[in-house]
Amino acid sequence: MKKIIVVGLAILAVSTSPVLAKKHTAKPKAPPAAAASAPGPGPMMAPGSAKDREMYMKNKHDSGMK
Repeated sequence: MKKIIVVGLAILAVSTSPVLAKKHTAKPKAPPAAAASAPGPGPMMAPGSAKDREMYMKNKHDSGMK
């Protein structure tokens, strides 16, 4: 009976230890992607019409990109 009480108290002491209860540090946020700084579709593409640009922006919006 004493053994059960001692083991129970030991588990309680370890589980409530301030070392285990401290908050973990959050991961630093990743820097914004390089594509976010480039306003156009990319340097390799030839210039398109205004209609192409409009479709590109619509598709980009629909896909969830900002």
